[in-house]
Amino acid sequence: MTSSRTIPSSSPSTAASRPPADALTVAAAVSLLIICILHTVVFAIHPWWSAWLAGPFRTGPMPAEAMIPFWGLPGGFVVPGVLFALLVLEVGRRGGTVPGYVGAVLGIWALLCIWMVGPSGFVMVLVPSTLLLLARRRARRAVRDAA
Repeated sequence: MTSSRTIPSSSPSTAASRPPADALTVAAAVSLLIICILHTVVFAIHPWWSAWLAGPFRTGPMPAEAMIPFWGLPGGFVVPGVLFALLVLEVGRRGGTVPGYVGAVLGIWALLCIWMVGPSGFVMVLVPSTLLLLARRRARRAVRDAA
């Protein structure tokens, strides 16, 4: 029994036939990666790493001065942010875009955080949010124009 579907591979002939990368989606992913790296660099140096890694806070309360940087680094958004950025990067490299709600929710989250804490690094999150929304809008327009 022969199937008309083929298994995708990363051979040169397949790579040449895939659609071009979506530049806006790729740029959004790269900007998210940069934000995660900058966040880590800015907040990584402090005295609580040894205490966190030793584990005494599993059985006792964590002091506030240790809790705040914990939620900014190992308990924060950096690891899921990098994973999200890599996922968006892969979608963009394949010529796709993410759903519009992804950019919208990312932008709303950034605006709410800016409203709560004032101008901060959250302003930078508006860049990938806007790029994702523009990429989606451009893709939808291209589909509509092709029809």
